[in-house]
Amino acid sequence: MLPRSVLRHSTAILSFGTLIRAIVFDFDGLILDTEEPVYRSWLEVYEAHGEELPFERWVQIVGSTTTGFHPQYHLEERLGRPLPKEVLDRRIGRRTEMILAQQLLPGVVPHLDAARERGLKLGVASSSTVEWVRGHLARLGILERFDCLRCRDDVTHVKPEPDLYIAVLECLGAAPSEAIAIEDSPNGVTAAKRAGMRCVAIPNTITAQLDLSHADLILTSLSEVTLQQLLDRFDSPAGTT
Repeated sequence: MLPRSVLRHSTAILSFGTLIRAIVFDFDGLILDTEEPVYRSWLEVYEAHGEELPFERWVQIVGSTTTGFHPQYHLEERLGRPLPKEVLDRRIGRRTEMILAQQLLPGVVPHLDAARERGLKLGVASSSTVEWVRGHLARLGILERFDCLRCRDDVTHVKPEPDLYIAVLECLGAAPSEAIAIEDSPNGVTAAKRAGMRCVAIPNTITAQLDLSHADLILTSLSEVTLQQLLDRFDSPAGTT
């Protein structure tokens, strides 16, 4: 029988014999709730100009940048004139103010710690820029926890295409069957599944209204389970709950 210390640091084995060697996190709305501040900052601009920000259009860009909807251009089209620079600068200031008030989402640090203890590789796959993701991770003191970051700067196509996850897996040296993705948006879940990975969906205040049923497992919060319990959920015959 293996010593307890070896068992504690070994990779997780699912019932069908696949070694789990890596966990890949989305960033926005999953590690840090940037989704609500970004949305609220634009909503305030729209309301100040007497216009409505269509939520059904907004959610198309959550976790992606490829839908063609841009809140600034949409509002400018509605107004028939460009938005002044001071309005755009004020919007960015409000976004930053609200994001800086956010804490790491519940369960993130315990799962990072538990994954490290097990010897699992950790990655981030984000449709945002590397400057945005790296900057926030560094500010929050968890940048060094991750073995690999892949962002929109690193690939040709962002989510819902699988490029980001494929890039992270190549960086980590893990096969799709050896990794679990943790996401918060339909675009992110689709990207992970297209990459051949199993995916856990954890909706935030914006994506809670969206269909995440194509994920293998849906949780209300990462703090809802320990890493061991999460792996045990995937050890069920169907791999879902």
